[in-house]
Amino acid sequence: MAPIKTSHFLKFFQNLDPVSRFVFLSLGLCSLSLLAIGTWGLVDRWTPPELILAAGDKEGESYIISEAIEKVVESKSNIKITLKETDSTSESLEMLRKNEIALAAVQADVAAEEMDTFSVNKVQSLPSEEKKADIRTIAILYQDLFQLVVKDPKILQFVQLRGKTVALPAKGGQYQSFLRMIEHYSLFKKDRQTLDVTVTGVQKSNYDDKQAEEDFKSGKADALFRVRAPGNHGIATLVKDFSGQLVAIQQAEAMKIKHPALENGTIPLGAYRGNPPVPSEDLPTVAVSRILVASDKVDKNIIKEITRIIIENRQDIANAISPEHPEVKSLVANIDDPRKANTAGLPPLHPGALAFYERDRPSFIQENADYLGLLLTVILLTFYWIRQLKIWMESRRKNEADDYIQSAINLMKTIPGNLDTSQKRLDEIFRKAADALIDERISQESFRTFNEAYKTTREAIDRERLQAQEQIQRKQREVSATYIKTMVELLHDRRKKDILQQKLDKVLNEVAEKLIAEEISQESFRTFIEAYRTTREAIERNYEL
Repeated sequence: MAPIKTSHFLKFFQNLDPVSRFVFLSLGLCSLSLLAIGTWGLVDRWTPPELILAAGDKEGESYIISEAIEKVVESKSNIKITLKETDSTSESLEMLRKNEIALAAVQADVAAEEMDTFSVNKVQSLPSEEKKADIRTIAILYQDLFQLVVKDPKILQFVQLRGKTVALPAKGGQYQSFLRMIEHYSLFKKDRQTLDVTVTGVQKSNYDDKQAEEDFKSGKADALFRVRAPGNHGIATLVKDFSGQLVAIQQAEAMKIKHPALENGTIPLGAYRGNPPVPSEDLPTVAVSRILVASDKVDKNIIKEITRIIIENRQDIANAISPEHPEVKSLVANIDDPRKANTAGLPPLHPGALAFYERDRPSFIQENADYLGLLLTVILLTFYWIRQLKIWMESRRKNEADDYIQSAINLMKTIPGNLDTSQKRLDEIFRKAADALIDERISQESFRTFNEAYKTTREAIDRERLQAQEQIQRKQREVSATYIKTMVELLHDRRKKDILQQKLDKVLNEVAEKLIAEEISQESFRTFIEAYRTTREAIERNYEL
């Protein structure tokens, strides 16, 4: 029967005109293509996606929470997740970019820094390197805190680590965070390159957190630095059993200027021991979010489903954590939408995560795209003109400030002339600059710069005046010394007493005239008078003998 059917089909096909044959073949190919695509979609839909999640150190909080997330996601979907232990955030991010993994739990500050570095390198890279994956954020997991543990109670600030030994592996995000602290507090030697702190793990390739803790316990290190959640088991052991003390790390807001992912944090009173409490008060420190990120190459729908399960099943995730880690269970409550956290500089959201977070968002933007586009254009044009006007006004203010500064500088060249005139001109320039500041014709910053030039010129005038006064005084002393010498010479004169006294009185009159003419100072005149009296008395004694 089959050959007969085939022959009928061929006969039917042969009887068609060329156009009908082309249409028939096109429709057949389209049907086969749609069937293949539909079949592939069904196979792909029903084939469980398998993802690898880099979770950090097995003893760390991020690995414990990642393990709980794995259990809950697999129990509520067909997504399979395999955990992979890694030594550091940097290693996890590098594996993610190379597409060796799909997900990673990482420090936000390291992700932000490396994201910026990768973006710069990507622009300059070869075409083959552009195939690397980009980092995309899924959710905030919890907050890590920078924690500094010391033995010496005299160490009360981070800056007191200068010259000390710190137990810390010299790799990974934790070490990078420590270097940011070093940079902020300028704990460098005179060459500005070498750390003025000894890090135990610098010359040890396999050095890890456990070895660092052992070095602290044995006294080989003065301090231990960790980026961990409050209540960390390892830190608790050092505090309870090895006399460890926590040190505050100040200036988080200042560090945020250069590293936006850093935040203010607090280690709560009694976080590691209740009686006596350790710490003994709420201890300020630096905080950084631990975030779940994904490769931008992971399917949007898969990430959307993972995000939904994580956000909607926090309690199940907490229940999946072993009772041996009660301090980690409480961290699950911090899992949230990254946009709600007060954290800047995070990698952009994954489209799948964004789709879940905006699932209930009304489509106002799509409905009013034309009007919003027009409004945006007007706003941008207005902003541009305001900006140009501001630039023009700032330029005028700067030019006027530069004129005052230049006038003060030029005045320094005329200082050797009339000092009083120079002082009056300088004061007049200052008055004009002050009026310009009050009238907002120059900025406060420009006025401060002018003020420096004014003070420099004024100091130069004062120095010149002082030198002139010293020169006058020196000349007056020389004149006085000349007259004193003349009187002393009279002691050796053998003429009559009356003649000598007349000469002595003549010298006195001349010196008095010099005093009135201010050619000698009062101090020099007093010295001369003492010499005059001594000489006169000597002459009297000589002639009495």
